[in-house]
Amino acid sequence: QVQLVESGGGSVQAGGSLRLSCVASGRTFNSNCMGWFRRSPGKEREGVATIYTGYGATYYADSVRGRFTISHDNAANTLYLEMNSLKPEDSAMYYCAARASQQIGCGFQSYDYNYWGQGTQVTLSS
Repeated sequence: QVQLVESGGGSVQAGGSLRLSCVASGRTFNSNCMGWFRRSPGKEREGVATIYTGYGATYYADSVRGRFTISHDNAANTLYLEMNSLKPEDSAMYYCAARASQQIGCGFQSYDYNYWGQGTQVTLSS
């Protein structure tokens, strides 16, 4: 059974940093699209950053580009999201996701991803 388990969320002041982790078990994702999505109360889930783990191509939402960095450790089968210069609007539940196939083109459509974690909460205070 494939599982994705996120950690690293918490409460932080605006301008601060957090590093989210997502450990995958049950299979490896060494040539797949993986990503971070988030959902705030009253809003739809949105893609934040994705990565093709095969060669490290990364994609970012405009709202986080330059502040967030996505990475993947193939040996550890772990996905990361380094978040810097956090803003109040970054407050959300953050979810890790992975695509089962090795198809490239790591977009931000939720339906492209087959596996999801339970989420980790990030709360910003001004």
